[in-house]
This record gives sequence, structure tokens and C-alpha cells, in this order.
Amino acid sequence: MRIFRLVLFFFIACQLYSQEPPKLGLVLSGGGAKGLAHVGVLKVIDSLGIQVDYIAGTSMGAVVGGLYASGYSARQLEAYLKQTDFDTLINDRLPRSSKTFYERGIDERYAVTLPFDNFKLHLPEAVSRGQNVFNLLTKMTLHVSHIRSFDQLPIPFLCVATDIETGEGVVFDSGNLAQAISASAAFPTLLQPVNINGRLYIDGGVVDNYPIDALRAKGIEVVIGADVQNELADREKLNSATAIIAQINNYRTQYQMEGLISITDLYINPKVQDYSVIDFSNADSILVKGEVAAKNSIVELEKFALRFPRTKSMQKVVSPDSVDIKKIVMVGNQKYPRSYILGKMKLKAAQKIALNDFGKGVNNLMATNNFERFFYEFRPQKEGYELWVFPEESKKNLLVRMGLHYDQLFKSAALVNITQKQALLKNDVLSLDFILGENLRYNFEYYIDKGFYWSIGLGTRFDSFQSSVNPNEFAPGYEVLDGVRSILVDVNQFTNTFYLQTLFPKDFKLTIGAQHRRLKIASQTISELENDAPLVFINNDLFSLNGMLNFDNLDSKYFPTQGVQFEGKADWFVSGTSDGFEPFLTAHGYIGKSWKLANKLSATISTSGGFSLGKNPIQFLNFGLGGNVRNQVNNYLPFYGYRPLSLIGGDFVKATFVLDYNFYNRHHFKVLANGGHVDDQLWTSGKWATMPSHTGFATIYALDSFLGPVEFTYSYEPKLHESLWMVNFGFWF
Repeated sequence: MRIFRLVLFFFIACQLYSQEPPKLGLVLSGGGAKGLAHVGVLKVIDSLGIQVDYIAGTSMGAVVGGLYASGYSARQLEAYLKQTDFDTLINDRLPRSSKTFYERGIDERYAVTLPFDNFKLHLPEAVSRGQNVFNLLTKMTLHVSHIRSFDQLPIPFLCVATDIETGEGVVFDSGNLAQAISASAAFPTLLQPVNINGRLYIDGGVVDNYPIDALRAKGIEVVIGADVQNELADREKLNSATAIIAQINNYRTQYQMEGLISITDLYINPKVQDYSVIDFSNADSILVKGEVAAKNSIVELEKFALRFPRTKSMQKVVSPDSVDIKKIVMVGNQKYPRSYILGKMKLKAAQKIALNDFGKGVNNLMATNNFERFFYEFRPQKEGYELWVFPEESKKNLLVRMGLHYDQLFKSAALVNITQKQALLKNDVLSLDFILGENLRYNFEYYIDKGFYWSIGLGTRFDSFQSSVNPNEFAPGYEVLDGVRSILVDVNQFTNTFYLQTLFPKDFKLTIGAQHRRLKIASQTISELENDAPLVFINNDLFSLNGMLNFDNLDSKYFPTQGVQFEGKADWFVSGTSDGFEPFLTAHGYIGKSWKLANKLSATISTSGGFSLGKNPIQFLNFGLGGNVRNQVNNYLPFYGYRPLSLIGGDFVKATFVLDYNFYNRHHFKVLANGGHVDDQLWTSGKWATMPSHTGFATIYALDSFLGPVEFTYSYEPKLHESLWMVNFGFWF
């Protein structure tokens, strides 16, 4: 019996000796912006030297956990956090520099774009395609791009996503790390679903927002959990539709958590209930909440530090600045050839490229709106990388676009646009604008885009508006009542255009073409004596040749902080139907520069001028200045302090200075001064070099809204001591 006991003791001792020590796992819940508190928790874990053996995360927990598992320290993640513009990152706001002139015109004209199919409008899948998120994650995980099994990461890792078709929760522990994290964090309605091997995935929090079961299935025995999910709100806080929807979602997660907290060895619950899932503007304070919550459990964490001491030294991750691409493999493109895709990305078959430039190339491609998603990965080789790209082409070729606008000249207007891509050719666009409101307008255009070769365009448009003009200047010889300083005229113009256009560098555009205009101008104020009918001043057809050279690298059209804009335009009117018509030329140019003076303060200085050669028989084809007119019909230009088109002349020169203070988020306060001359024979007389005969000043409150700029302007003209209030709402069209 004694021998039996000794053998049994020896056997048990051997078994205990051969058993591996328990492993420590970390589970990080989802929670959108609130999940940034996980970085604060990790800072405390790092400071205590705790060795984490496995990480499981969902949604933002997958983002933080995946990057930490790839080798980043909590302090490195904090540094990235502080330099990230989350608004640009999440909303896929592409820089203006990544777009061609045509693409900029779309973004700066239409407020809403919706696909149209089978005579039905379709809402977009989400606010953002998530391309910027994927680009950043790819860059930050490039140092582990050779690892396909997440068990081989510096810290083994898994994350959870949801199959949008079946509702099934899927655990990702292998594949492309950046893509897996993107799928887990694809918050419904905010970020577009992620396509992985033909299946569409959304946020893992839909089915498993605290993946402790998946972590324990990996053999993890001891778990620290960080949970940033909201508790159920009371009735006083359920005062909005958003709050009620969040409460409904919290029913499920809170029910699940009842059984999961009990199997968590150390449960850390940062107090972030006062923040929303999109409250990224408070990232710093959310991080602090996580740090505070972890320090509240410092006694327990110190015990974990003794039990699970760090055995692997943490090396600072150095993300490469560039990649040496040896080969490019493209899979899935059908409508758009390889040359088109690589051309937009400015990529050659083999080259070394800075990652920032590569990201700009991806933005260039996505700015075309010809692709739903663009997945890519860098596959390391013995030397350099193979770039594999998987473009998912958009099937939405028929689009409906809309906009709203109000200004002093064109009054209120609603814009409805129908755009058909690939109407006749693979690279053409057919577009029709209907502008409904106080002044009916339309604009039809057919454009064949050949990029840096000569593109071809055809267009026809109709413009109508009313304007007050000086009767002595505009209609000399007609009798008006004494003291009448202005008369109201109705302007109707029908324009047909054919043009050729080419791009040099992306910011340079050259256009040459021919136009036919039919212009009719009449007035109800002055009538024909015989029949008391409105007097028709002009009812003529005109034919012209024109050319335009543009350069524009401003970072924003309406609120620029840096860049230069130049425009030179000339119209040579070669034929007309009026009696005694003689050819004449009008030309004008503009140049302006913007730069940032301080963090929220920028300035723009610009100058412009124009001249006429020959006898111009039509006053409304002269230069008309006044107001804040930006929809350039003919030669109508802004001049603050005066009403629209109140200054008319054959020549003009003006200078403008603007200070723009972005005092809060998208709210701006501007101070503006402009001065100049508007007259005939301005340049030959030398008057252009004298002190300005017209000056004006303005203060402007402006909101940079998704519908376009909303501006309330007070202007003052010191010569006549006249004040003028102006309101502008929405993009100009």
C-alpha cells in the first residue's frame, strides 16, 4: 500500500509538472468612439508589465485590440489617436486634391446623390464606404502583412464580425488583418459592409459584442475584460429617437452581459455612458476614462502582474514610409481596364512608392465614384511586395442628384439632376439638371472623358432671372420717371456649347470651344408706347469662339485655407443677328492665393480684371459686378457693397481681401474688403491705376453645411453710405 501511494504521488507530481501555466486573455467590447477607452486600460496594463497571451475584440475593441496585438504599445496608440482626424477618417471625406475638375464640380454642386434602378430611388448602404479606415489600418499593419494566421502575431488575436445575410457571427483568426478588423468595425449605416471572399460582413457587435466565449474556446483560462457598453437609460434620458434606438439595442447586449461578467476574472467598466458611439471629438477624455477605470482596479491588476509577468520585451513598431512594388496583380475588374485603374492611382507596374502617395492614388480612384469598394493587400516577397488589388466596380450607373439654393439674383431654387454613366461609351457621362423655383433653368451636358487626352463635351442650357439696372446706362434714350434710379429687366438666355478639354497635371485644365447664344432682355418698367407691351431691348442670336485656362489647387472651394486659383477666359463674338453687328472680344482673368495664418485663421487675397475689344452692342455681355454672384453666367462677377449687376462696364479691375476665422467646427466668421473700377476704356485711359472708384466691405457668418455654404452677409458701401443684407443658402448652380 505504501508503494502504491508513492507511485500515485509520483504520477500526480509528474502530471502537475507537465501542465502548462494558465494563459491570460484580454477581451475588448465594441462601443464605437467609447471603445477608445480601451487604450487607457492598455496604458495601465503596459505600465504594470502584464503579459497578455491572447486578445479578442469586437468593433472598436477589434481596432484597438488588433493594433495592440500587432505590436503597438498603448502609448503609441495614444499618439496615433491624438493625430487622427476622425471626421475625415470615418466620413471618407476625400481631399479636394484627389479629384479631377469634373469630380470637384459634382461635389461642389449637388448635396445628395442617390442610385436609381428599376424606377426606384435607393438609399446608400452607409454614410461612408470605410475606405479611409481600411487605408489607415493597412498602413499601420504593414509590418505584419506577412502573417496570415493571427495566432502568429506578437500577441495572438481574434475578432468577430456578422454575416449581413444570415446574421451569423463569424470569428476571424486568419486572413488579412486590416480587412478582418474593418469587417468587425463596420458599424451599420455608418460604414459600408466589408466583402470578404464573397460574403458581406458588418459590425460584430450585432451578435457578439463581448467575445469572451470565442476567447475561452482558444484555451484561455484567465480573462480580463474591458466593457464600454452602455447601461440601460432611464426615462428622463430617453428623449430622442436616437436614444430610443440605442436603448432597444442595449436590451440584447445587457441581457447577454448578465452571464458573461460572472465568467470574467477581472471586469473593467469605464464610465463612458455620457458619450455616444460617434463622439470621436472627445477622444482624449474618453481615453482618460479608461485609464481611470483601470486604476480603480489597480490592486487586482498588480496581482495579475505578479502572476503573469511580461516575458517578451515590447519593441516600438516602426511603420514603413514606402513600399517597393515589384508586381501588380488585379482581380475582378470588368468594365474598367487595368490601365484606367492604375492611371487613376498613378501607379506603374513596378515602382517604389511612398505610402502617403499610394493612399492619395486610392483616393483618386475612389473619387470617380465608379467603385463600390477597393480592397488591396501588400504581399511580401523576398524583395519588395506584390500588390494585389480587388476593385469592386459600381453597378449604379443611373443616379439622381439633388440640391437647394437661394441667393439675391436667382432667388430660391431646387435642383434635380439625372446622371447616366456609360450611356453610349465606357467613359462617357450624360447629365441633365432641372432647376425649379422662381426662375426656371436647365442644363444638359454630354461628356466623353479621355483624361489627359482631349475630352469632348456637348451642352445646352437655359438661364432666366430678373435684375435691377441703371436705366441711364442700360437703356439710354428711353424716358423714365424722375428720381427712378433703377428699372427691372427680365433676362432669358439659351446657350448651346461644343468644347474640347484636356488636363495637364490634374489641377490644370484647358478648354476651347464654340457657343451659340440666344439672348432676350425685356422690361415691364418701360413699355412700347403703341401697344403698352413690355419693351424688348435685346432679342438676338450670337455666335462665339471661346477658350479657358484653369489652375486650381485650393483645398476647399468655399472655405480655402491654402492653395492658388487662376482662371483666364476669352470670348470672341464672331457673328450676331443685330443690325450693324461687328465682331468683338471680351476677356477676363482671376488669380487668388489662400494661406493659413494660424490654427483657425486663414486669409485670401485675389485680383481680377477684364477688357473688351471692339464695339459691344449688348450691355448685358459687358462685365456686370455686384452682390455675391458666383454662378458665372456670361461675365457676372461678385462685388460686395453693391446689388447684383449694379456696376456694368466694358472693362473692370478689382482686388479682394478676405479673413476667415473658423471659430467652431464648421462655423466661420469672415471679414471682407473689395475695391476697384468698372468703366469703358478703363485700360487705355490709365484710370485702372488710380484709387478705386468703387469700394465695399462685408462681414459674413457662414456655415459649411452638407447642403453647401449658408451665408448671412452684411455689406456696406462707403461712397453712398448704403448698407445691404444678403442671404445665400446651398451650393451654387
